[in-house]
Amino acid sequence: MSVTSIDATRKSSRNLGDLETLDKLLSSVAILVVDDEPGMRNFLKRSLEKRCALLEVAGSAEEAEALRLRYHFDLLLVDIRLPGLSGLDWLRQLREAGVRTHVIYMTAYADLEMAIAALRNGADDFIMKPFRTEQMLMAMQQALQKRQILRENSLLRLQLNQIKVDRGVVGDSDVIKETMVLAERVAPTQSNVLIQGETGTGKELIARAVHSMSQRTGPFVPINCGTIAPELFESELFGHVKGAFVGATQSREGLFLHADGGTLFLDEVGELPPAMQSKLLRVLEEKTIRQVGCEKEIPVNVRVVAATNRDLAADSQLDQFRSDLYYRLNVLPITVPALRDRRSDIPALVEHFFEVLSAEMRLVPIELMHTDWQRLNEYHWPGNVRELKNVIERTLLLGRLPADSMQSTDSEADETTNGYPLSWTVDEVERAHIETVLASVNNNKSAAARKLGVSRKTLERKQNLWYGQTSTATTG
Repeated sequence: MSVTSIDATRKSSRNLGDLETLDKLLSSVAILVVDDEPGMRNFLKRSLEKRCALLEVAGSAEEAEALRLRYHFDLLLVDIRLPGLSGLDWLRQLREAGVRTHVIYMTAYADLEMAIAALRNGADDFIMKPFRTEQMLMAMQQALQKRQILRENSLLRLQLNQIKVDRGVVGDSDVIKETMVLAERVAPTQSNVLIQGETGTGKELIARAVHSMSQRTGPFVPINCGTIAPELFESELFGHVKGAFVGATQSREGLFLHADGGTLFLDEVGELPPAMQSKLLRVLEEKTIRQVGCEKEIPVNVRVVAATNRDLAADSQLDQFRSDLYYRLNVLPITVPALRDRRSDIPALVEHFFEVLSAEMRLVPIELMHTDWQRLNEYHWPGNVRELKNVIERTLLLGRLPADSMQSTDSEADETTNGYPLSWTVDEVERAHIETVLASVNNNKSAAARKLGVSRKTLERKQNLWYGQTSTATTG
């Protein structure tokens, strides 16, 4: 198929109804036009300038390179035949330097071999002169959508180890309702949000809820500040150019660019090193980032939602966290309640985790006994909702509520004796003790019966009363 027929097929398959979508894409991007014909430069400038965030023109690759080093561009429209360095050779140099900016080639002299060479060089599209404005707009739309897909794929790889089975905030208690009212009020605004709460309370779920209720069209990008090495923070957040440091063999976009148009969630923000606190404050104030090894500023449209289990107000008083960054993040604080303060939500959470985890693990949900519900309700839950989820997962694996998962601590309100709350009934203490002994002998019923000083039949009868006829203990 010839280049002309390829172009004709492309034109016939596109329709002008996509221009509204394209205008949205173009409204936040910067474009560089490179063509040695003043008429073509003026034509494209008139056609595109009002649609784009920034549009610059150049008459040669050398002039274009000077502009590229000064500004950040999302898309390059390049004529192949330029005086001096050709468009093909310039793109080859860019790709060798690790620059991944998207490129559309323009030419009046191309043949099929030149089109193939251009695409192999890393061009996104190839358009023949003369062309109509609509043809160029549609080619630009494809290139920008490709950029969006590449970023989303990169984000999916980033989140692969952070997949959550939860689909939303579960619970109907007054305190969780108050939390969600705050989230709903702040969601449509552009304000930064600081989410506070103990470990495991579900701060990321609240952050996702704020994002989903907002008007932001970009992605939700999470990062745990406590898991990043201090020397890698700047590259992770802002990206770097090829050769910026040892091992930087190619350029890389940071998480701020991945989150452009969306929300960047900084979990455990209190763990940010002091140097990064200063740089984050500058980004929040200037709305621009600077990649490692690069002097130019890149504008970003990112909302920052931060979370912490620390008292940042106290940390700022002790100079352990920048007070100006704290006030910039703490526009509207949202406090997520601990599970012990929303015990009425435990049944709904248990049902939710049984439903989600049993489907994921391909196991039949367990029917909990009355005493099981008592234990779940009376436990202090220092690990909050995350600990409850872990307990339900172990329950599915064992076929019963694990006895060793909810041991009382000195901080709990109930006084204990021999490890059991004084509020427990004799049956509850007996069951917990038997389960503990079974666990100590790897669920071997014969060995457990000998330790307990009862017959194996007595042990099995008690288990049948608790769990029904299906016991998971070993028959040894």
